[in-house]
Amino acid sequence: MTHNPNITYSDVEAASKRLNGVAHRTPVLTSKTVNQLTNAEVFFKCENFQRTGSFKFRGAYNALSQLNSAKKQQGVITFSSGNHAQAVALAGQLLGISTTIIMPENAPTVKQNATRGYGAEVILYNPQETVREEFARKLAKDKSLTLIPPYDHPDIIAGQGTAAKELIEEVGTLDVLLVCCGGGGLLSGSAISAKSLSKRCRVIGVEPQQADDATRSFYSRTLHTCHNPDTIADGARTPSLGQFTFPLVLEYVDEMVTVSEAAIRRTLLFLWERLKIVVEPTGTLAAAALLEGCVKAPQAKVGVIISGGNVDLKQLINYYPDLI
Repeated sequence: MTHNPNITYSDVEAASKRLNGVAHRTPVLTSKTVNQLTNAEVFFKCENFQRTGSFKFRGAYNALSQLNSAKKQQGVITFSSGNHAQAVALAGQLLGISTTIIMPENAPTVKQNATRGYGAEVILYNPQETVREEFARKLAKDKSLTLIPPYDHPDIIAGQGTAAKELIEEVGTLDVLLVCCGGGGLLSGSAISAKSLSKRCRVIGVEPQQADDATRSFYSRTLHTCHNPDTIADGARTPSLGQFTFPLVLEYVDEMVTVSEAAIRRTLLFLWERLKIVVEPTGTLAAAALLEGCVKAPQAKVGVIISGGNVDLKQLINYYPDLI
């Protein structure tokens, strides 16, 4: 069952006004090396420099700021592997709203600590035994909290769309926009902005091969799921697109591609070494599609959204000793 999303660019514009002076207007980086390697003009929108280290702050603040006073007083709850958790926690702190976050036990320690640091109550669960959405809904009902899901919410999607809005306002119209995809909030919001501001722009979503539910869903036009996929890109371990994001992806996105785990690792190191920026594995997905040749855009003007930089270096090296 999918919802008629009815989310438009005017919702993104309204979100942009709410975020003005609160969210960072993140930098856009370029690299002559990347341009030579890809035979394209590439612009990286660096959401790793956003508050809480990822684009997620945009949607979280947009959603929480619109709650009525009764719901603000009661508090909110969400489930997240880390970036949305931190985003909701900080948005709650700024708006004076108490936050409860359900996180998997294997979420990067750096993300757990940061979430607590923003004042949230963190409840850990075993992802092998518990369906986080059901757990969150039960707690929300028991404690009279408002559930703010990580991606499948109109206000979240509109907030995430402000990243692509800023990119196109800064660099002008694009031929191609590459966006990573987990649950589709950033992808669908970005696609709405791109199609409104840069009508000929080809919007391409990028997933790990190991977690390709959205790609399969896109091409079959039937919603597919992927349970606890084994990918280094922890932000893309979402089970499926949502009831709002799925129809938006079908309507606004032109293509979906996947990248291998090896490609993600190579791109991670490339971005650290060449662009001198700290990026988390999920944050490299869109760049990997371009740098590894999954997407070719010769002579094109290409936007790439780097979604976040919350990487637990110790955990990454322990899990993947061959990375460095």
